[in-house]
Amino acid sequence: MSYVLCAATVVTPDAVLSPGYVGVRDAVITSVGEGAPGNGVPGAVIDLGARIVAPGYFDVHVHGGDGAQVNGEDVADVVVSLEQMARFHARYGTTSILATTVSDTPERLRTTVEGAAEVVKAGGVAGGSTVRGIHLEGPWIARARMGAHHPDAIRLPDVAELASLVAASGGCIRMVTTAPELAGSSQLIAAARQAGITVAIGHTEADYETTLNAIEAGARHATHLFNAMPPPHHRRPGAVTALLLDDRVTLEVVADLEHVHPAVLALAARCAPRRIVAVSDAVPAAGLEPGTYEIGRLQVSVAAGRVSLASDPSTLAGSVLTMDAAVRHLVGVVGMPLDAAVASASATPAWAAGLGDSGLGHLRAEAPADLVVLEPDLSVAATIVAGLPVYDPVGCVSTAGDARRGSAG
Repeated sequence: MSYVLCAATVVTPDAVLSPGYVGVRDAVITSVGEGAPGNGVPGAVIDLGARIVAPGYFDVHVHGGDGAQVNGEDVADVVVSLEQMARFHARYGTTSILATTVSDTPERLRTTVEGAAEVVKAGGVAGGSTVRGIHLEGPWIARARMGAHHPDAIRLPDVAELASLVAASGGCIRMVTTAPELAGSSQLIAAARQAGITVAIGHTEADYETTLNAIEAGARHATHLFNAMPPPHHRRPGAVTALLLDDRVTLEVVADLEHVHPAVLALAARCAPRRIVAVSDAVPAAGLEPGTYEIGRLQVSVAAGRVSLASDPSTLAGSVLTMDAAVRHLVGVVGMPLDAAVASASATPAWAAGLGDSGLGHLRAEAPADLVVLEPDLSVAATIVAGLPVYDPVGCVSTAGDARRGSAG
């Protein structure tokens, strides 16, 4: 199956082509170019008019959506929940996710990674985003910065527990968030790096020097920069400053305009160009009406687009953000260029997850055909995973599908 998407704008992580085209054969991109495709580009031509074609979004920090969440007590239930999440987020341009846990008991955490691994190894979700791996957010975090993590589930870094979870996941863990000031953290960082896992600094009280030491030891990512860590002070620069200044570190931001002020997002983007990673940090309440819901074993309240602990309204507890809205905020409110904002939601997170060499998040020949078609206002018109439309409510790319494709809408 071959086709060519022609659009007023094609956004790669490095350039904006106006107009441009993307050729696809089966699950792979065959060509990307500016202007109209030549006779040598095979496939049915699909004219998308004023729309935009961009790499599909990669959310490396997502706990749930549409009432479903990653953590669970039963492997089969985890599988079903992840499939539901994947279909939900595909409606908003997300083609890849890291199933992100919250701190939990050793037994529930093991069950959760076993279930998530089944979805990863299945290779895809019909009509949904592809689950590319697991992100362990906790349980090895600072109690003083635990946010929406259950206090009974927080514990010190444990290399043996990490090894057990890696084994239970069949090697599907791609990222782990930890607080580097905790006893045992240096050993955990070393073990995670040895296993090929990206180490993220987050939910931490670490000072500047401790953060620098963790980066030197191999930490390469920041979990929701600014949130669940001390703010910078001119005499105590703290973790935020160390993370911003080191070009080796990618930096998550929750661009829901609740977690971080737009001016601070702009500052981070200016200080760390091409290192920003847009994430949803979405909880099960994403896509649902305001009310009270659960994340892990804690209750959260959703009101006016803000998620907080039911027991403490001053504490943010994830978000109801979707990746398309994050990109719209970064462009329309923060002022990032379109290609930089798209890169923060595609190529940079793929790199952070250790999948940059696969071509994920890029529009180039031989890269996976994971694409999002956007309206001029950056809302999602269609989502394509492995060359097949999984969300196409108005039929703008319907001729690219076949009898195998699923529907997320």
